Amino acid sequence: MFLSADKIHNGHQFLPENTLLEIDESGVIVAVLEGGTIGEIQHFEGILCPGFVNVHCHLELSHLKGAISEKTGLTSFLQQVVGLRNQFSEEQKLWARNKAFQEMLDNGIVALGDIANTSDTLSLREKDMLHWQTFVESIGFAPERAAHSFDIAQKILIEFEGQIPQEKTLQQSIVPHAPYSVSADLLQLISSQSADKIISIHNQESAAENELYDSKTGPFIEFYTALGIDNTSFVASGQNSLPSYGNHLSDLHTTILVHNTFSEKEDIDFAQSKFEQLFWCLCPNANLYIENRLPNINLLFDSGASICIGTDSLASNHQLSVMAELETIHQFYPQIGWEQLLQWATYNGACALQMQQSIGSFEVGKRPGIVHIKNDYSFQKLY
Repeated sequence: MFLSADKIHNGHQFLPENTLLEIDESGVIVAVLEGGTIGEIQHFEGILCPGFVNVHCHLELSHLKGAISEKTGLTSFLQQVVGLRNQFSEEQKLWARNKAFQEMLDNGIVALGDIANTSDTLSLREKDMLHWQTFVESIGFAPERAAHSFDIAQKILIEFEGQIPQEKTLQQSIVPHAPYSVSADLLQLISSQSADKIISIHNQESAAENELYDSKTGPFIEFYTALGIDNTSFVASGQNSLPSYGNHLSDLHTTILVHNTFSEKEDIDFAQSKFEQLFWCLCPNANLYIENRLPNINLLFDSGASICIGTDSLASNHQLSVMAELETIHQFYPQIGWEQLLQWATYNGACALQMQQSIGSFEVGKRPGIVHIKNDYSFQKLY
């Protein structure tokens, strides 16, 4: 079967106008051809690109869609999540997860970096319909509880490790939640995992996070008091959070920094020089939902950052659509063209999740999925 389009993006760049994709019945790339007509060709108006990679999502929070107020700031958002996440029945949670999962499939997503505080998503992984990297989140701000917090995460990790991969990739690792919820001791335990494990962390999602690390003041102090979290062991560094906590993480892991809404040039320079395999994951619609602000994407782009895309959760977003995230970036940063945006959403995401051998680009032998983006920016998954 031969496919052509007005434009074909191979995960890296747009290909010459006369390019054809040859695929088999299951969507495996047989050949990428320049010119010529070989048999019947199916032509698509608009763009064909590889399936999307959602590098950051909290699928287990899908039941909170519409339950949390917008633009209240991060600490208020977190308190609402803590207060509401268990106010639903298991049946309601299961229904919401399944609905969100199908939404991602319909939105052309072929691989997922999913945050897990529970083993709730085991049944979805078993469907063998997405490539999965499960990030088992560990939380513990008190240094004396670091070993206990890590042990809890390990028990959940074992459940995911017990699943046997079928056709799709199944990966998992323990990761820190965020700089304001993990101690240096816990960061070091997490970082002691084998170097092939991927580390993901929510980074500089609010100005309050930087204020906490700089002077131990601001909204997070009130947040800790409200939730009864002991912060007496925490000592301000006089710096932003990223250079403060970053040195407690090994530079050998593939590292994904998520959100980066308040990352400054000095933070970016630190991380770019610190981590050997670093990715900056943007979730713009969630940033607008929570803080009503976007990261300085121009600053990241100009620094040579490897950027990828996430959706965050339905607690902080109206949909789980990588394409919707790209449209938001393009709206606010129109100078960033679609050739670049589609690379972030496909190949870069695949690299961030260590799945580039299977997905992310149109290369012979891969089955990356194929998305058709129409001229009005509506889209559909073809394979």
